[in-house]
Amino acid sequence: MRRTLIGAALIVAATAADAQDKVPPYWASIASGEAMIRTGPGRNYPGTWLYQRRDLPVRVIRIYQSWRLIEDPEGVRGWMLVTLLSDRRTALVKPGEPRAIHEKRDRASRVAYLAEPGVVGRIEVCDDIWCRIEIGKRRGFIARSGIYGVSSTETID
Repeated sequence: MRRTLIGAALIVAATAADAQDKVPPYWASIASGEAMIRTGPGRNYPGTWLYQRRDLPVRVIRIYQSWRLIEDPEGVRGWMLVTLLSDRRTALVKPGEPRAIHEKRDRASRVAYLAEPGVVGRIEVCDDIWCRIEIGKRRGFIARSGIYGVSSTETID
């Protein structure tokens, strides 16, 4: 039992270390239900915004020790402790009209449902045009032009 716990702890530590070794810019998401950004990379800097939205996609711009300079979907930047971030890929439906979630990677395919602007979903796969997204228990394909959380030249397998 003890060996299992130690092994599990080592795997978690290795995963966290891998996540911290990424070279910016890269995408992440907010891992916690409450996450503060600050004016600088340290707890002694004033907090400027408290995010209360788990899975919100953010862009990591810079790294300084255990702090990440992030940019949110509205362009707000601030420093966040790396432990408040996750490697889980998520996307935010962009403002405007509700976006069609198709059954297949084809505009002519049946629309499974519509996603309202501001909805956050988990991204599973993205090609040049489409991303497979999971919103709650529903899945489908959304045009990547309709979401924030994926770079224009990025492919996700």
